[in-house]
Amino acid sequence: MEFLNTLWFILIAVLFIGYFFLEGFDYGVGMLVPFLGKSDQERRVIINSVGTFWDGNEVWLLTAGGAMFAAFPNWYATLFSGFYLALILMLLGLIVRGVSFEFRSKDENPKWRNFWDWMLAIGSFIPALLWGVAMTNIWVGVPIDQNMNYVGGFFNLLNPFALLGGLGTLFIFLLHGALFLSLKTEGEVEEKAKALSAKLWIPTAIVFVLFTIFGYLKTDLFFKLGLNPGIVPIFTILALIFTYVFIKNGKMGWAFVMNGLTIVFTTITIFMSMFPNVLPSSLNAEWSLTIYNASSSPYTLKIMSIVALIFVPIVLAYQAWTYYIFRQRVSHKSKLTY
Repeated sequence: MEFLNTLWFILIAVLFIGYFFLEGFDYGVGMLVPFLGKSDQERRVIINSVGTFWDGNEVWLLTAGGAMFAAFPNWYATLFSGFYLALILMLLGLIVRGVSFEFRSKDENPKWRNFWDWMLAIGSFIPALLWGVAMTNIWVGVPIDQNMNYVGGFFNLLNPFALLGGLGTLFIFLLHGALFLSLKTEGEVEEKAKALSAKLWIPTAIVFVLFTIFGYLKTDLFFKLGLNPGIVPIFTILALIFTYVFIKNGKMGWAFVMNGLTIVFTTITIFMSMFPNVLPSSLNAEWSLTIYNASSSPYTLKIMSIVALIFVPIVLAYQAWTYYIFRQRVSHKSKLTY
């Protein structure tokens, strides 16, 4: 039944890939609202560009958490207990973000709307930063004892390498959001988003280069991959480079795809280099959580696989249909709900 352990590790990785790709531009758009939108009309256009998608994109996170709980309960227990304060902070950010979407346009008072615009930006900033911190800690390892208990503190998670990872997700999501706006809006907002995309690529590239260097120094990536890291990490670098090439040539659709592939390949690289670990121990490699000692029973994994085989294609088809239905660009002439 080792096949099912590996299969569910891959499925959880896929769920996080989908979440970071889709929710990434949501976070980016949310953070850009008070900066890119100079008038109330522009801000409404920006918010409505993701208004029909943001809550659906959150489902990927809920599904990933549920799959982790069911397939690898020890991973879930150690991760959520050890990262408790960080996850609560992230949850508060997501709550503020969701409330901002719904409350923002309930009152025409400029001060009311400006307040919720900033709450939306802050509520998007917190998870955008903390997801990079969390994934970096999961990758490099945290203090776990022989009983699978996290024995570090909150500030163990805020180490320099993890914060660098947080800056990585922050900038890549900002760039993802700007590119999305260049495709989903018209007029002044579209032009501003195009100009901002070119500016955001530079800090994004710098952070990614630094993160790669520290990744080789702080993890066993060098021993696993060597100087030739393989196809996926190379594709990550190429995708990031082509993002800039397409931005400069005004091909924003391809730039969005390339930036999305940068997110996808980065996440794949992290999960590939972790395997078969799901949460390495920085105290003793033998105490690390793996797909074997952290998993549910073979029978549980078998039942879950049957259920996933039936329902996952249905959910994917429904979300694809949603994106197709709401594919039109948003402008000041559109019916603005938010």
